[in-house]
Amino acid sequence: MTQDTPINEDIPFIQEARVWQGEGWTARVINNDDDDGWAVAMFKDGEAEAALVGPWTMGRDKKNPKPLDNNAFLTLVKTAHEFVRRHEQQLHASLHQSLEVNSPQGRITVRFDIVPDDEHPYAVLSALDETGECLAEKCVPAAFKFNRNSAQAWVEGGF
Repeated sequence: MTQDTPINEDIPFIQEARVWQGEGWTARVINNDDDDGWAVAMFKDGEAEAALVGPWTMGRDKKNPKPLDNNAFLTLVKTAHEFVRRHEQQLHASLHQSLEVNSPQGRITVRFDIVPDDEHPYAVLSALDETGECLAEKCVPAAFKFNRNSAQAWVEGGF
């Protein structure tokens, strides 16, 4: 059943047994390529790739999928949103690292910020004093081995 209750004039609000839209997401029940069962794919509005794909329950006839409903959809939205949020946090943590090292000037925070670029990725190495003032900044290859020893050596070498 499709409801014509648009969220805005351009996007119809769909609520069908195998497709459900709302809350900025679309759930699609699909054949599970890994076995004879079913899966549900969650798409964030505007995205071509599914943000999350997971198993879906068989219906009572043990052949067709259980139809989507409002409660199941809201649970899927929450799960997909949390999955995307964790992925974004993990990506941010892998691109932005920092360590504190000792120096004659006191504790120095050394940051390593990777700037992703399809053709020429690089990273920015920076040193900040205890007040947060930038003492030095240097571009390095994205593959630079950032660890406590390399940070300490950079500080001790005068940046």
